[in-house]
Amino acid sequence: MRLKRASDTAYRTLSAAEIVKTAGRLADRVDERFPGSGLAGAARQLRATAEDTARRARALSRPYLGLRALLALFCLGGLGVLAVVLKDVDWRGIVEQTNEVALTALLESAVNLVVLMAAGLWFLLTLEERWKRSRTQTALHELRSFAHVVDMHQLTKDPTTLLGGGPSTPSSPDRRMTRFQLTRYLEYCAEMLALTGKLSALYAGESDDHVVVAAASDVENLCTDLGRKIWQKITILGDLQEE
Repeated sequence: MRLKRASDTAYRTLSAAEIVKTAGRLADRVDERFPGSGLAGAARQLRATAEDTARRARALSRPYLGLRALLALFCLGGLGVLAVVLKDVDWRGIVEQTNEVALTALLESAVNLVVLMAAGLWFLLTLEERWKRSRTQTALHELRSFAHVVDMHQLTKDPTTLLGGGPSTPSSPDRRMTRFQLTRYLEYCAEMLALTGKLSALYAGESDDHVVVAAASDVENLCTDLGRKIWQKITILGDLQEE
C-alpha cells in the first residue's frame, strides 16, 4: 500500500532531478550528433541551467529564517514598548474619571503604536515574498531569453531547400544537412524548448505567488509556441520523405 501511494505521488509532481537527468542526456545526444556545433553549446548551457534551476526552486520552498527571526524580534519589541506605555499610564485617574488628559494621551499613543506595528509587520511579512518573487522573475527572464536563443538556431533551417531550387547567394546560410540530419536538428531544438518550459514550471510548482505562477506560464506558453513552429517544419520534412 505504501509503495502504491509513493508511486502515485511521484507521478503527480514534477521532478527536478528527472529534468536535470533528461537535460544532461539531451546535451550528450546533441554533442554526439553535431559535435562542436552551436546547438551543442546551447544544450550544454541548458544542462547547467537545469541544475541551477533545481537548486533555486528548492530554495524557494525554504523559509528565510533570519528574516522570520527579525519579525519575531520586532513583535517582541513592539510588545515591550506597549508594556512601557501602559505602565506609565495613570490608571486610577482614568478609572475615577479625574484625569481625562491621561486617557487622551493613552488613546493617542495606543493608536500610533498600533499603526506603526501594523505597518512594520506588513512590511516584514511581505518582504520574504517580494525577495523570492524578484529572484524568480530574474530566473524566468533568463529562461525566456534562452528560449529565443534556441529559436534562433533553427531559424535558417528551411526544409524546402531539400527540394533544390535557385542558386545560393553569398549571404545564404550554409545548408549541407541531409534530410535525416535536419530532422534530428529540429527535434533537438523542440526538445530543448520543451525542457525550458518544464524548468519554468518548477518555479510555479514551488511558489504560491500568483505573479510567479503567471510569469512561469508565460514562459511555458512561449516555449510551446516556438516548438509548434519547429514541429511544422518537421511535418514538412515528413511529407517530403513520403513524396
